[in-house]
Amino acid sequence: MGVEEPSLAKRCAAEFAGTGLLIFLGLGVVMTSVLTGAQSGLWQVAVVWGAAVTLAIYAVGGVSGAHINPAITVALATWGRFPRREVVPYALAQVAGAFVAAALLFVLFNPYLKERERTKGVERGGPGSEVTAMCFGEFFPSPGPLSNSEGPYSLDEHARLNALVSEPSAFLAEVLGTMVLAVVVTAVTDGRNPNSPRAGMAPAFIGLAVAALVSIFGPLTQACFNPARDVGPRVFTMLAGWGTAALPRGAGVVTVYVLAPTLGAILGTGLYLRVLKPAEAGTIE
Repeated sequence: MGVEEPSLAKRCAAEFAGTGLLIFLGLGVVMTSVLTGAQSGLWQVAVVWGAAVTLAIYAVGGVSGAHINPAITVALATWGRFPRREVVPYALAQVAGAFVAAALLFVLFNPYLKERERTKGVERGGPGSEVTAMCFGEFFPSPGPLSNSEGPYSLDEHARLNALVSEPSAFLAEVLGTMVLAVVVTAVTDGRNPNSPRAGMAPAFIGLAVAALVSIFGPLTQACFNPARDVGPRVFTMLAGWGTAALPRGAGVVTVYVLAPTLGAILGTGLYLRVLKPAEAGTIE
């Protein structure tokens, strides 16, 4: 007798919990790095993000498949690997989990956020408050150098930093990063791939891929690769006092952090399934 598939409600609850765990750990290390100097470099932040992905997959993968990322959900549905009618419930659960995780971290770290705003001479919701909003939603390039520099916030220095990464460059970075991630996810979870890791090890390799990608793309876009990771926390910050200061350069929030990861996931999943996937025994390619 086969095992009964969990209900859609239970699977969405798992996606909520898994994404919440991922974002709580991932944003948590961003906050300790930016606000307390607890991490000594980008690699330490990247490793925690990788561990967060791995733990979240282990925690809920047996129930929902652990998409924990709307871009992956859309990509799987695009290539016939997931029911299209379930994309919206999954995505809403993922964004909600990220939103709640951001809210919990806000409760824990708000005194540190206020202190950073005081030392940088900025008012929450006003110019320069990206130095703390970056702990939730993402910006291109990362405002980390502004937040961690000596002295008050400088509008001129911020303009100089922003000139280093254009919106098209940020879009390309997110497409490429998510495409690589999707290739890895599809390859290591393919039971017919003779080089896929042994049972139970795929989440570790996915986490390692995330850590590597964050190390490369973090300074450019803060390494999103996951619309829920950006949208949930960003919406929370807008409601928690940052308002439109939480939005990077107008429509960039949609093009760079929603459309680009989704496109990258679709391309990466298709690349593996249509080009890189090993031929099955007895078939002629």
